[in-house]
Amino acid sequence: MSARSPIFYILFSVATSLVTMALKTGAWLLTGSVGLLSDALESGVNLAAALVALVALSYAQVGEDEDHNFGHQKAEYFSSGIEGALIFVAAAAIIWSAVPRLMAPRPLEQVGLGLALSVLAAGANLLCGWFLLKGAREHRSITLEADAHHLLTDVWTTAGVIVGVAVVHFSGWLILDPVIAIAVALHILWTGGKLIYRSFHGLMDRAIPESEREIIVAVLEQLKPLGGHFHRLRTRAAGPKSFVDVHILVPGSMSVHDGHDLAHRLEQEIEKALPHVEVLTHLEAIEDPRSWEESEGPAP
Repeated sequence: MSARSPIFYILFSVATSLVTMALKTGAWLLTGSVGLLSDALESGVNLAAALVALVALSYAQVGEDEDHNFGHQKAEYFSSGIEGALIFVAAAAIIWSAVPRLMAPRPLEQVGLGLALSVLAAGANLLCGWFLLKGAREHRSITLEADAHHLLTDVWTTAGVIVGVAVVHFSGWLILDPVIAIAVALHILWTGGKLIYRSFHGLMDRAIPESEREIIVAVLEQLKPLGGHFHRLRTRAAGPKSFVDVHILVPGSMSVHDGHDLAHRLEQEIEKALPHVEVLTHLEAIEDPRSWEESEGPAP
């Protein structure tokens, strides 16, 4: 486990967002470019999203309580969903700012200094995005992963804006500046849509990845040489944790003590292979027809 908590990573993101927003706002004020304004607005979204993520991660780390028996991990899905919604707001603001400039293009000023500030901002976002991805892998955090991908997407957005503004400056095609801004808006809309889609599936108790399910099945297959079986394997992901529920069928002649030991051993093997998984088993007699009610298939 990492020595750094998820909160540390998200505070780093907040600090980076403050720096990049200041740099990009300065670039816009120096140049008057609506393309650079669009980039600054997206940094404002980055800051707002990081603050929402800070609240969500703090809540998600609260343990189980009387009202939330499975913990608070799902709060992370709200964070990425809100971040996606904020991106839609930013895109609308960018388009609102760009359309008047389409009608009345305006020359840019101090382009060299403005673009230098944008390059610094892109570098900061690149470093922070890489750092957050590291934290997301360590903590299996959808919030850190969403924030990281948003920042890395912002790097490409800034690169495109820098190239576009440079072309405007050297070519004199002033109308290209608002066109770039609208292109940025459409690009970040795609990012926002993906974040909302992922949050929706997380809140709907989506099953764990097939690769992890295969590991669980491989452990449960140990029942068959013992005359046992399993069915009703159900899984769901909740932020960094996953939950597994399965019915274990054993010969009725097996003692309660031995059956419990077997179930406990299987649970431990699954949780050792997948430390983020919490397993709940239900022990049944394989000869009892009631054990096969609502099964995925007939009794062997």
